Amino acid sequence: MAPYKCFYFTTESGDSPVEEFIDSLDYKTQRKFFFKKGLLEEFGPRLPYPHARYIGKDIYELRFEGAEGAIRILYFLYEKNEIIFTNGFIKKSNRTPKREKELALERRRLLLVKRGDLR
Repeated sequence: MAPYKCFYFTTESGDSPVEEFIDSLDYKTQRKFFFKKGLLEEFGPRLPYPHARYIGKDIYELRFEGAEGAIRILYFLYEKNEIIFTNGFIKKSNRTPKREKELALERRRLLLVKRGDLR
């Protein structure tokens, strides 16, 4: 069993935007995601670049290429061994879009409030 477990952020209505994004990707791209997810579950925050990268404010990105281009799945670490995927996107520039990072931070905040870690 892997030392870390990955989960998808879900909205109040029960939707999982990250899972929907992954489902929208090409089959081969999805396989790459699941391979990288397996590495992340094995190594957690120790997963090195180019597979993952810390982008600041407790947010990381899982990095891989697909038929669609450069794919990024943003996530954060929760408690000792949980990883929460917050959002995913196709990268079109050299920088992570500010709105994507802000979305990850907001979803992190919402989860922490929901679980009682923030007020």
